[in-house]
Amino acid sequence: MNVTDLPALNAVLNTTSMVLLVVGYVFIRHRRPAAHRNCMLAACTTSLAFLVSYLVYHYHVGHTRFVEPAWFRPIYLTILFTHLVLAIAIVPLVLLTLTRALRGQFERHRAVARWTWPLWMYVSVTGVLIYWLLYHQFPQR
Repeated sequence: MNVTDLPALNAVLNTTSMVLLVVGYVFIRHRRPAAHRNCMLAACTTSLAFLVSYLVYHYHVGHTRFVEPAWFRPIYLTILFTHLVLAIAIVPLVLLTLTRALRGQFERHRAVARWTWPLWMYVSVTGVLIYWLLYHQFPQR
């Protein structure tokens, strides 16, 4: 594996996180807290692996630009902007949500998880969408 393979790996990690988030949500809705905990811890681990891979890629490659088609660039930039803002915001929210769960503060955990889960899902989904737009729909290379 070399650095040019990392965007595809990042998409796989984001997709895996997304699936784990959905399955974890289903588990807690079906009152299966141990399975929920395992899925959410796996989602955290997968997201951390994504973050490391993302940083390594951009350290070596720099930034990527979406240029063509020009008519789609404003749409892409809107998706990218919301993704980046929420990706930054989600880190402390995930840590807070995780900390409260691990401390057994489940009411407080639920209160913040109601915000964390949908934002984390949005970041995961848009991450995969951005990958697809950059490397498959409108290839830049």
